Amino acid sequence: MEGMSTMEGMEMIGGMNTIEGMETTEDMLKGKSILIADDDARNLYALSRYLEAMVPGMIIYTATGGREAIELLKEHQDISLVLMDILMTDMDGYEAIRQIRCCTESKQVPIIAVTAQAMDGDREKCLEAGASDYVSKPIDMEQLLKSMASAVKPV
Repeated sequence: MEGMSTMEGMEMIGGMNTIEGMETTEDMLKGKSILIADDDARNLYALSRYLEAMVPGMIIYTATGGREAIELLKEHQDISLVLMDILMTDMDGYEAIRQIRCCTESKQVPIIAVTAQAMDGDREKCLEAGASDYVSKPIDMEQLLKSMASAVKPV
């Protein structure tokens, strides 16, 4: 089949891995509402455009800081995943994650820390703050999509 390669039950379709009979990463994310929080407009633009192209039907909300992210979570109970930058000016991602985990109705929503903080111990610091997962910048988009799909996968 043109445009598709198969290797021992694994197929690569449009850049997304799938195992026969299982949902693709795209299928797992399609129709989900996500929130991207980052104080850099270029990052918000690039990440939201990429996700819109890779996962048609995904609803994307954006916030330029931690406080705005918390407010959007309160307003939009349909948000099923948060991508949270850590180094933001109004409220850093660590504090925003802590407040989401302790003080909002969305305390169970998965939060993936997406950050340039990539030193020893930064991943652990994000997870201790309450992040569900951690992806460093520059973003490996395949890794991010897998992490997102895993985070929204029903248990």
